[in-house]
Amino acid sequence: MLGPNEVVSALEAAGFTHLVWIPDSHLGTWEPALRNSHLAPVRVCREGEAVALAAGLILGGARPLVAVQCTGFFEAGDAVRNVAHDLKLPLKLIIGVRSERVARTGKSGDNCPHFATKLVEAWELPHTRFDPAEASALELTGALKALVDQPTPAAILWAE
Repeated sequence: MLGPNEVVSALEAAGFTHLVWIPDSHLGTWEPALRNSHLAPVRVCREGEAVALAAGLILGGARPLVAVQCTGFFEAGDAVRNVAHDLKLPLKLIIGVRSERVARTGKSGDNCPHFATKLVEAWELPHTRFDPAEASALELTGALKALVDQPTPAAILWAE
């Protein structure tokens, strides 16, 4: 399992300037590592606000990453549509997919893994799946590089 320090180091190495987020029970474990980071973590109240704030940062020349859980991504749909398709800004997201690991084993009735994929595809966002429990720091670096190199909006579906 990749630890918070490895994740934050990889985010820094990828060139992100800000982490716009609502920390959940999984993503929130990064918080201690962020205290010693040059990333500027920005907490918001709602996921749509995270997307809008990231858009402003992009327009100002920053390279933000939005990190939210899948249920929040569902809530942020109109903001994602506007930023990605109307403004055509290169929004980058990590979407924590709640219950994905247990859903793979058939031991969860949580429908977030199913709908996270469907909604990312509905918004026509290029995306990859990433499981920090099964990946190395090198694989995370590669996934983040692919995200950053994507000229359009893109997402990583992060298994929780």
